[in-house]
Amino acid sequence: MAASGKIVWGGRVISVLASLMFAMSSFMKFKGGAEVTQGMTHLGLPESLMMPLAILEISCVVVYLIPATSVLGAILLTGYMGGAICTHLRVGDPFVVQIALGIVIWLGLYLRENRLKEIIPLRRL
Repeated sequence: MAASGKIVWGGRVISVLASLMFAMSSFMKFKGGAEVTQGMTHLGLPESLMMPLAILEISCVVVYLIPATSVLGAILLTGYMGGAICTHLRVGDPFVVQIALGIVIWLGLYLRENRLKEIIPLRRL
């Protein structure tokens, strides 16, 4: 069953908004600066990981935004968020934002991707 145009566009908007969050985070890592370095230090990550994390993050976003590879991109971003949750949990920081972003990644994809609706159908009681 194909989704209506409004649902698909809603999924696209949600996906783009989630992607912009990752893109902003990646850009901040590319740019560097005192705040980013301080954040990395707080999380127990060496400054030398900033560039590899930025490249990994933006690469996952690109894979997520390409329709043919969007499911793989969502899986990769979910793994990335799992690492972020683990890192925040280890230092005692809240990680609700990371969980919410993971849910939004899949919500956007679910709404715009009919293949997922066939694999994971929503049923009415």
